[in-house]
Amino acid sequence: MSEKRIVPVIFLHDNKAYQDKECKVLVDSELSACEVCLRLEAAGADELLIMDISVDDASHDANISVIRQISKETDLPLNIGGRIKRVEDVKKYLYAGGRRAVLDAGLESNTAMLTEVSNRFGNEKIGLLVSDSVFDTDVADLASDNKVTAFFNAEFDGFYANSDFYMTKADLNTDYSALKNKLKEEGYEVVSFTSSLDFNEFKLNSEGLIPVIVQDYKTDEVLMLAYMNEEAFNNTISTGLMTYYSRSRSEQWVKGETSGHFQYVKSIEIDCDNDTLLAKVKQIGAACHTGNYSCFYRNIARKDYAETNPLKVFKEVMDVIEDRKIHPKEGSYTNYLFDKGIDKILKKCGEEATEIIIAAKNPDPEEIIYEISDFLYHVMVLMSLKEVTWEEVTAELSKR
Repeated sequence: MSEKRIVPVIFLHDNKAYQDKECKVLVDSELSACEVCLRLEAAGADELLIMDISVDDASHDANISVIRQISKETDLPLNIGGRIKRVEDVKKYLYAGGRRAVLDAGLESNTAMLTEVSNRFGNEKIGLLVSDSVFDTDVADLASDNKVTAFFNAEFDGFYANSDFYMTKADLNTDYSALKNKLKEEGYEVVSFTSSLDFNEFKLNSEGLIPVIVQDYKTDEVLMLAYMNEEAFNNTISTGLMTYYSRSRSEQWVKGETSGHFQYVKSIEIDCDNDTLLAKVKQIGAACHTGNYSCFYRNIARKDYAETNPLKVFKEVMDVIEDRKIHPKEGSYTNYLFDKGIDKILKKCGEEATEIIIAAKNPDPEEIIYEISDFLYHVMVLMSLKEVTWEEVTAELSKR
């Protein structure tokens, strides 16, 4: 039996998330659509179905921008539908960060293009939105023949036919982790976030607490050190939000509850002695009360060394390139490229790509290392010019 996945549905309009396609009931009036999606992720959702409710090209493009932001902020797979009139709309949804573009089985124009877009983009990139009234044998055969994923309109909570998706209206008051526990009791296998150890197996300090080292889940940067008691640990597991015990206030606290700088837990590990936890999180805003991203921002001793962490090296080189763009420096080759413009930068990228090909024929690996480094530098200048970040590139690669 495959794992059942919880898929809340939001209807996107004017950067707000609604529960209904008429856009009358907001999921939360205070939160943007992106913030709603982050809360749904923390609550235990496995995927999202985002329906683009746009009335014209301008509102459609505005929704695409919001979807692009959501795809950058959340790690949940996004299934996107609502306004597919032509093949180009499918491409827009996929390029905005969608895992799947979802066609509407109730529209003849959508079913007519299903085979074409499945062949063009791959059937794993296409979904089909169905309902009781239209999911007849012909539509079922169409979905099966094209090997595309079927979703149903979330007019009620539950599964449709033999679907692995539990569709539900987006609701921030719903504990999806509790819903998963209910499904497990009914015999379903679900995607769950649970601890393999009970809190009573931890070795606690004299205050009955366990220290937690907190890292950025993408960069491994250490953000802070805090403590948990049993209640804080259990709430972290159940809510997906990092929750700690304040020794100064003698009470539990959710990180970001007052500042909005929440930490969404990605993984929790324990050391060999069972007395220290390592949490990897998605940090919203700053981890430190000073406004710094990390609490560890003051260096008190340092020896020079060569940084070899690939992501850090790329970031440092990109930082220098960005600084040259903002603060030009006389004699800078980077500024020379920026001054010459995109045609020169593209020419250099092409030349360096050719140098890689030539170097690859040489048995000495040092030459190709040098040429790849040259190529990557020029590509980064191009990325800076086009305002593309390494985070965006790595996020796209992770979907491949």
